[in-house]
Amino acid sequence: MQIKRCGSQPSVKGSADWFTGMVRIDPLFQAPDPALVQGASVTFEPGARTAWHTHPLGQTLIVTAGLGWAQREGEPVEEIRPGDVVWFSPGEKHWHGATPTTAMTHIAVQENLDGKVVDWMEQVTDAQYHA
Repeated sequence: MQIKRCGSQPSVKGSADWFTGMVRIDPLFQAPDPALVQGASVTFEPGARTAWHTHPLGQTLIVTAGLGWAQREGEPVEEIRPGDVVWFSPGEKHWHGATPTTAMTHIAVQENLDGKVVDWMEQVTDAQYHA
C-alpha cells in the first residue's frame, strides 16, 4: 500500500504552451509499473482552458467544482458541472476549461501509451472559445 499525503506533491502552474489563462495542476497519482494510469486535479480560473489535444488511450474527467465547458472537434461546446463524468475516446481531438465567468475544477484520469499521455495541438482561439 502507498499513501500520497495531501500537500506532499507541489502544485504546478499550467504551461502557456498548453493552456490559456491561469491553470493550476495538483498531481494526485501515477500508478507504478506495470500500471499505466495517472490522475491530477486541474483548476481553471474564469476564461482559462486547455489547447486542443488528444489522448492515445482516452481521458476521463470528473468535474468536482464550478462550471466548465468541453468541446470535441466539429461538435458544439457542452456545459459541464460538478458530478459530471466526461469521457474522450482515444485520439478524439478536444479541449476543456472554465466558462468566462466561473472557475472549474476537474480530476483528469488518463493512461500512458509508450510513455505518452497527451498530444498537444494548437491553442483554442477566442473565437472558438466564445462560439
